Amino acid sequence: MTAPTRVAELVAERARRLGPIPFDEVVELALYHPEHGFYSSGGAAGRTGDFLTSPEVGPLFGAVLANALDDWWRELGEPDPYVVVEAGAGAGTLARHVLDAGPQCLRALRYVLVERSERLRDAQHSHLPMEPARQVLGPAVVTDPDEGPHPQTGIGPLVTSLPDLPQRPFVGAVVANELLDNLPFDLVERTELGWAEVRVDDEIREVLVPAAHDLALHAERLAPDASPGERIPLQRQATAWVRSAFAVVDRGHIAVVDYASTTSEMAQRPWTEWVRTYRAHGPGAAPLDDLGEQDITCEVAVDQLPAPDRNRSQTEFLTAHRLAAHLAEAKRAWTERAHIGDLEALKHRNRLSEGQAISDPAGLGAFRVLEWKVEG
Repeated sequence: MTAPTRVAELVAERARRLGPIPFDEVVELALYHPEHGFYSSGGAAGRTGDFLTSPEVGPLFGAVLANALDDWWRELGEPDPYVVVEAGAGAGTLARHVLDAGPQCLRALRYVLVERSERLRDAQHSHLPMEPARQVLGPAVVTDPDEGPHPQTGIGPLVTSLPDLPQRPFVGAVVANELLDNLPFDLVERTELGWAEVRVDDEIREVLVPAAHDLALHAERLAPDASPGERIPLQRQATAWVRSAFAVVDRGHIAVVDYASTTSEMAQRPWTEWVRTYRAHGPGAAPLDDLGEQDITCEVAVDQLPAPDRNRSQTEFLTAHRLAAHLAEAKRAWTERAHIGDLEALKHRNRLSEGQAISDPAGLGAFRVLEWKVEG
């Protein structure tokens, strides 16, 4: 029998004092405890990490996202500054790829990486030139002897990092790749007597307790046809995050990429199909096993979020923002240099492979891109 993890010990100790712990609190400790949580103690995306996301496949995803940022920038009238906030930015892989792509908005760009993990924020500094947040998000002005103070433009890109979303509203965009599925969630089950909340006791076992009135009403609205034994997630933190993004975008766009479904659809499936764990590039153990040592994710219930203006597959999103042009250029360059077989040739061949991976309808291409337009 393996020894309990430090997070399991913390959950057990809290449950002994307070009674069974809500599921969202267990996930919060398992993923984000400042010392023992998965993302604080070494868990990460990447080829040397625990799971692979689209930005870690290669730079192509970031290059196409740079096209989208340009499209949104032009739609907004080419503002300067143009603030782009990437939430759940990890070690900065996607940010680096976006900047390396050289988008047309670059001179206006203020790129803000938001990451809860102090360890991952520290890693960003080894990949990107960082500036103090007040320099990037504060009023950039110069003083002209004849005209007085006026905004300073054309000085981007400026990059900074924060643990939370900015507090000051801005014109620009908020993007998040595979963030919402990592936010803690409540877990409830329909029983013969009504809705019950799944909690965790001091033995790290599930315990069903009658759901509080607000949770029961929320669950009933979302899944009125659920049968006894069926479970659903209540993703209140994901909903709150989207609303907080609305609060900081004065005019612009919000776009999140994740694997997604609906509450009623999830109710009809075993809960361990839509709550998944990952470790060392493979499936992890059961959700309550190895707490703090594996990733815990939950499919995003789109119907629990503010209704998006657009909901399309990642493949459709990439196609709309000129993935085909990148692949055509890569194919041309590979054809011209294949006989040489140098690093430049291999780079273009790899880009073709990246394109297949991030647009595969049976894989990453099936992720949903949810988009909201904020008019101000």
